[in-house]
Amino acid sequence: GLLLRGELAEQIRPLMAELVAASPLRRIMILLDVLNQLAHTESIESLAPGYTFYQANEQETIRLNRVYDHTLANFTREITLEEIAAVASLSVTSFCRYFKTMTHKTYRQFVNEIRISYACRALIEGRHSIQVICFENGFNNLSNFYRQFKKVQGISPLEYQKSQQAKLASRYLR
Repeated sequence: GLLLRGELAEQIRPLMAELVAASPLRRIMILLDVLNQLAHTESIESLAPGYTFYQANEQETIRLNRVYDHTLANFTREITLEEIAAVASLSVTSFCRYFKTMTHKTYRQFVNEIRISYACRALIEGRHSIQVICFENGFNNLSNFYRQFKKVQGISPLEYQKSQQAKLASRYLR
């Protein structure tokens, strides 16, 4: 976000209000006018620091792909940091720092997202109970599965299953 002050804010405020009700072509014209004014001023302030993206070289991309491949092949069992660090040919500390730099998440978050993704597919298929799906996808206990599922999907596995089955049913009833 940007913080606009003074005369610039007074010039852009009515344009932003006009933008809401304008026709599509007029919106583009107004947007270009706003961007032009922003480009030619020094009186704007960024509200959040921009991300600095790390540019990986070919060797690091290959390393990360090895980590992804190993994780996808083994996510149903416990993968230790020592094991995955060895796959990446790094120490545990270096691997954790490397993975966070490359993906903006921890390795544990990444593994849980993969597990939840596969659990979602199994829940939609509805062939197994939630408990079976939990253990088949590498979670060691049901309460942790529910907690991680809700963290990733925003709802419980049962709510997810019901909502997805309702969507499927509504498609077939059309």
